[in-house]
Amino acid sequence: MALDQIPVEGAVGEIVLNVARPSKSMDTGYALLLCHGLPLSRGGGRIASRLLPELAEHISAESGWAVATTSLRGVGVTAGTFSASGWRSDLNSVIGTLVERVNGISLAGFGFGGSLALRVTAESDSVRGVASLAAPADLRSWCGTPETFSEACHRAGVVGDEPLAEAHELMDDVLNVDPLGAAAGVPPRRMMVVHGADDAVVPSSEARRLVDAADGHAELRIIQGAGHWLRADPRMVATLLGWLDRQR
Repeated sequence: MALDQIPVEGAVGEIVLNVARPSKSMDTGYALLLCHGLPLSRGGGRIASRLLPELAEHISAESGWAVATTSLRGVGVTAGTFSASGWRSDLNSVIGTLVERVNGISLAGFGFGGSLALRVTAESDSVRGVASLAAPADLRSWCGTPETFSEACHRAGVVGDEPLAEAHELMDDVLNVDPLGAAAGVPPRRMMVVHGADDAVVPSSEARRLVDAADGHAELRIIQGAGHWLRADPRMVATLLGWLDRQR
C-alpha cells in the first residue's frame, strides 16, 4: 500500500488530494474518488472528510483500485467558504488531475456529497460510474428554509475568510445541483444508490426516487438497520467493493 499527496490548483487555492494506491500486483489502473458530505451539526462540516483517508486505504487494499479523498473548500485545511457551485468546481479540478494518472474514474459520495457526485458525473465525460450513499434527492426539504440552511452552514464551520452567500442565493445554488435531474443524466454509465433503512436524516424513500429518476438503470441497495452515517458500516463497504469489482 502506498499513500500519495497530490496538490491540485483550485479556484480559491490549493486542494490536497490524498491517494491510497494498492500494491502493483493488485493495481487495476482505476481510481475511486470519495466525496465527503456536509453534516450540518455544530462543527460537522469542518471534520466531514476526516475519516475518509482510513476508509480509502481499506477499500484500496481490498479492491485493487486507487482510492482518492480530499477536502472541498471550507472543509478541513482547504481554504474558502462553502457553496455548492464552489464544491462542483473543486471536484472537477480534482477529477482533471486524476484522469491524467489512471485509466478511469468513478465517484462515491456521502450525503450531499452523493447528490453532488451525481451532478458532476452527469456533466463529465471523464467519470465512468457513480455511487450515492445516503444522498438526498429533495434538496429543498434537506435544506429547510434559506435562513435555516445559512445558519446551519455557519454552525457547521464551513465559512472561511470570505462571507457565506446571502441566504436565498446560497440555497438556490444548492438546488441547482438537482439530484433527480442529474440521476437521469448518468445512464448508461454505472450507478448505484445505497441507503440505510433507518436513516433519520434522509428518508430511504429518497433512494428510490433517485433510482426512478434514472429510469431504473441503477442498482439500489437498502441496508437494513443502518442509519445515515454509513462510512463505518462494514455492509456499506462490502456493497461498495462488490460494485467496484463489477466494473473491472
